[in-house]
Amino acid sequence: MPSVIRVVLPVPLQAIARTGREVKVTVEDPVTLEAVLEALEMGYPMLRGTIRDQTNKQRRPFIRFFACGEDLSLEPASSLLPEEVISGREPLRVVGAMAGG
Repeated sequence: MPSVIRVVLPVPLQAIARTGREVKVTVEDPVTLEAVLEALEMGYPMLRGTIRDQTNKQRRPFIRFFACGEDLSLEPASSLLPEEVISGREPLRVVGAMAGG
């Protein structure tokens, strides 16, 4: 059964995709970060190459992924997302990390 995943985007990606803060994508099981990013890029093709490299599918250096208060950025893209994200109770957050301060 497909899951509707809520994805929160940073402002620069909202502008590129011409969306609001949160978008929804439908993902078939298994619901992994890789599957969500594939669905996001299919639904919003203008985001291709902004979140991850299109050649090797690795996340861009200053992009991070968070869900349920946890940083998922270094987890394998094939790992299942938390149940709270799969059920729609919590969003997957894409964050543009900044260096310095």
